[in-house]
Amino acid sequence: MLSIRNIVKQYANHTALDGVSMEIEKGSIFGLLGPNGAGKTSLIRIINQITAPDSGEVFFNGEKLNPNHISKIGYLPEERGLYKKMEIGEQVLYLAQLKGLSRPMAIQCVKYWFEKLEIQSWWHKKVEELSKGMQQKVQFVATVLHDPELLILDEPFSGFDPINAETIKNEILELNQKGTTIIFSTHRMESVEELCDSIALLNKSQKILDGKVKDIKHSYRTDTYKINFSGPAPSLNSEAGTLFDVIENTSDGEYGKLTVKMLKDYSSNDLLKILIPKISIHGFEEVIPSINDIFITKVKESGNFLPHEH
Repeated sequence: MLSIRNIVKQYANHTALDGVSMEIEKGSIFGLLGPNGAGKTSLIRIINQITAPDSGEVFFNGEKLNPNHISKIGYLPEERGLYKKMEIGEQVLYLAQLKGLSRPMAIQCVKYWFEKLEIQSWWHKKVEELSKGMQQKVQFVATVLHDPELLILDEPFSGFDPINAETIKNEILELNQKGTTIIFSTHRMESVEELCDSIALLNKSQKILDGKVKDIKHSYRTDTYKINFSGPAPSLNSEAGTLFDVIENTSDGEYGKLTVKMLKDYSSNDLLKILIPKISIHGFEEVIPSINDIFITKVKESGNFLPHEH
């Protein structure tokens, strides 16, 4: 769907993007991640043709990005932009027509989405009369009602309570199932784990990691396992340091927790063979790092990590 090739963008003395390339597959949900100031918004603005790159190219469905593609893109910016004094129904109709829909078609699409999100009664309200979360719903409708092929969502859940966040999440998934490609820019790592097929991580204007979520998580495995058991903590002195390192081995006499990191050439089956005669196991799972853990590790490795931004 989108091929981003060696994009460079500079503002005065600041390099916002420094040779960034990535491929976004048609029909995927692609997470664009990075700390504040990493270059995410600059890249999104280039895809939307709000600004142009200093060098590099973007291709949309194999064609060099051009103004005809704007009507095929839906963009929900982090800084929302609705006209406060305008009635909501008229405002969304106006935005739909800017995307190329005729007024009759726009009315049909707006009615469909207002009913879907149960906001029919808001048609004659003004934006300033709505809470932030309600405004977000209106902005979401304005972003999707022209049925874009590519949907770019910048922090789509900010301002939503958990119920409405779930509603919008389900709408995003439904659009994706119908074939819409989605770029999802966020700081909320739990959303990334739940929604994204692939991710790219930007830091200090450069791409420092990209790939399919499951492949990235798999590559960061550490052969660490957590075991829940009943009874006293087992004695593991003879095996510790040879087959595995013990990270945690505690018990209140009735229930206990054991965490071990397998050493090279040993597997979870070897661990189970040792433990089964010693304890009654209730739970056994591999500890796989979350995208949040990987994000922090990679950003720290590349320097300039500011913890207060997360």
